[in-house]
Amino acid sequence: MSTPFISPRPGIMDIDPYVPGAGAIGEKKDIIKLSSNEGAFGPSPKALAALADCAQSMNRYPDGSASALTAAIGKRFGLDPKRIVCGAGSDEILSLLAYSYAGPGDEVLYTEHGFLMYPIAAKAAGATPIAAGETDLTTDVDKLLASVTDKTKIVFLANPNNPTGTYIASAELQRLRAGLPVNVLLVIDAAYAEFVSRDDYTPGFEMVDQGNNTVMTRTFSKIFALGGLRLGWAYMPAEIADVINRVRGPFNVSSVAQAAGIATLEDMEFFNKSREHNIEWVEKTQNALRDIGIETTNSVGNFVLARFNGENGKTAEAADKFLRDNSIIVRQMNAYGLAECLRISIGRADEMQACIDALGRFMKS
Repeated sequence: MSTPFISPRPGIMDIDPYVPGAGAIGEKKDIIKLSSNEGAFGPSPKALAALADCAQSMNRYPDGSASALTAAIGKRFGLDPKRIVCGAGSDEILSLLAYSYAGPGDEVLYTEHGFLMYPIAAKAAGATPIAAGETDLTTDVDKLLASVTDKTKIVFLANPNNPTGTYIASAELQRLRAGLPVNVLLVIDAAYAEFVSRDDYTPGFEMVDQGNNTVMTRTFSKIFALGGLRLGWAYMPAEIADVINRVRGPFNVSSVAQAAGIATLEDMEFFNKSREHNIEWVEKTQNALRDIGIETTNSVGNFVLARFNGENGKTAEAADKFLRDNSIIVRQMNAYGLAECLRISIGRADEMQACIDALGRFMKS
């Protein structure tokens, strides 16, 4: 007698699994990996030292409340540690918010080319993801507001946005919050905030403080270069922090991640070096690509979105193959509805120059 098939909850099988940036090209060695927006220089030396120090105590469970880490985050950014919740990457926190505040019959709103985890989190919670149109690959507040219905429970907004690299200014962010119903949760995903050098940008701290319906999420995976440890955090109203602390796992952040996070927050020399390098190479890369006929957005993240016009066979697919043939991995954008684009993470100076040179040869071939 055959065992009956156990069906998952409706909607789960509609999820297209998230596919991360590639990390290998067959058996090739010495590849240049520019596909996942990782820190260009690897972890902070202080983070590595902290990992070594705590290695002997890995048999012990971590602090379930991550109290030392939330205190360190609060000190660094001037926030109340009691309103900070840490997670296994900001992805976990996004999912917990969806599970907690949306479900069957509800809608979760995000932008057309927003982070792929938003519709995944919505569907996993049983809610319906709704994509609002953008203008010039940039969040359009009016289009977002026009997409709100009485079923809308959450608006996920990446600012800056991955993969477009664009952002909306503080005034537009405030206008979005003011235009949303008070019972709609606005989640500002500010994973790339540390890279932004524009005077009109805000990650959203003050907006969280203005009411009880806005959350800001952050990550240690980008400028802090701890992607492999899975560490993120969010600043939120006390009432929402209470909810998320009830549904998260009791030890969702490992002891080594907590130790490395605290150490890297204290390493301002590493932080400033990483930030200055990124600002320099985003500009250099965009200018170089435009000079050889490849369009780019004005990115404020740690990546560049390159758009190929397809003339004379110069497509994103062909460029990706050419780069791989030269041991360089970037990110294809088909899953984001941007098949004509490639996203190029900012790596070390030598890696970026190698990528620029390879694309120059491609465009001339």
